[in-house]
Amino acid sequence: MKEIFIIKDNLANKISYYHLLAFLILLPFDMFYTELTLISLLIHTFINLKKEQIPSIKKPFFILSSVYLLTIICSIYSVDMQQAYKDFGKQLAILLFPFIFSVTSLNIENYKLRLLKAFVATCVLTNLYLYIDAFRIILYNKLPFTFILNPAFTNHNFSSPIELHATYFSMYIALALMVLLYLFIKSSKISHRIFHGACIVVLLLSLIQLSSRAVIIATLLIINLGLPFFLLQKTVRRNFIICSLILSALAILSVTAIDSFKKRFVTELKQDLQKPENGFQIFESRASRWKIAWQLIGHSPVIGYGSGSEGKILKEKYYQNRMYVSYLNELNAHNEYLSIMLKSGVIGLIVYLYLLTTGFINSFRKNDFFFASFLTIIIVVSVSENILDTNKGIFFFSFFFSFFAWPISKYKLISFPFTKYKKIPIQNKNEIILERKQ
Repeated sequence: MKEIFIIKDNLANKISYYHLLAFLILLPFDMFYTELTLISLLIHTFINLKKEQIPSIKKPFFILSSVYLLTIICSIYSVDMQQAYKDFGKQLAILLFPFIFSVTSLNIENYKLRLLKAFVATCVLTNLYLYIDAFRIILYNKLPFTFILNPAFTNHNFSSPIELHATYFSMYIALALMVLLYLFIKSSKISHRIFHGACIVVLLLSLIQLSSRAVIIATLLIINLGLPFFLLQKTVRRNFIICSLILSALAILSVTAIDSFKKRFVTELKQDLQKPENGFQIFESRASRWKIAWQLIGHSPVIGYGSGSEGKILKEKYYQNRMYVSYLNELNAHNEYLSIMLKSGVIGLIVYLYLLTTGFINSFRKNDFFFASFLTIIIVVSVSENILDTNKGIFFFSFFFSFFAWPISKYKLISFPFTKYKKIPIQNKNEIILERKQ
């Protein structure tokens, strides 16, 4: 714990580090605190910005901030300018974090694992608090402990004390879980492995408690395919994949044997993906909203309807199709890919996919398990959620994308698609250490 809070660096870098540390610790809580931390970090960055740092804002910055730049461009023809202006402010972090990471003098690579450990700690402690709160209510009402598996304490009801959407909190937990698995594999001390193992159990139980189907699918993909590819050698890799697939299958069968989870993971999933009905619908599935979105995309496939337009045009279409629940709740498409196409058409989708592809290429070139895990979570959850329409989703996306993408491109390689490896001149002792590690 001491290594997380005490670092040896110059004053400006220490302040930058503690801002990033505070941001990660506060991420699961009210957005006021993370927004305040980001503003403070931005002011600190501008105060310490030097003229020679400006040239470091190059191609990677524009690639990482491309989604926000697209939002600005597509506002020109938006059918809802008022909402487009709101999106400017809401998505500003997608522009600010790439800028901050591109000009900071803090060597992110040297402190990456420390910051991730702090993120893990806040996720584990937050989940312990949620379990304590849940069992406190159970004891107060003299209910059996097995009531923790009741829908009253799962999904959004479990995360309600911190007022955070279950899917977004699950995304945080899934990434923290991958950091813990990495630490568990790399640890040489038995005591450390026991501690990391206990934390892994807490986060796994929390993922099941939160019952986010998309995040659990992403987690299974990472554990069964990503982890052995990035962290294990050939013989161990094969054995691990076989064992993990068997254990995953057993875990799925065990969880779905519980009625409340069977309803959540099986029954509700089938309902969500069922064929859309014509006319009035008692249950409005995600597939129904996706069908409506596709119909709208078909009328403007190339450029979409402009930034901020999704809510307005979907609401009108919901009413026409007698989807009154979606209309009254002003539901979005619940699919980031469709959402981007509604706002900016095929052009916007290409930009988003290019950004994700670029990230994956970088993660494989760097052999970065954390980066690949983060991108897998984003790609899978984008199928069922509008990640870039909520503050917590935007902060998670913008911070960690910049956090994982910048260190290698800044200190040693620029490895984006269609560019050659380019060595950056070593200027200080920290970079010499990084060069040797690579």
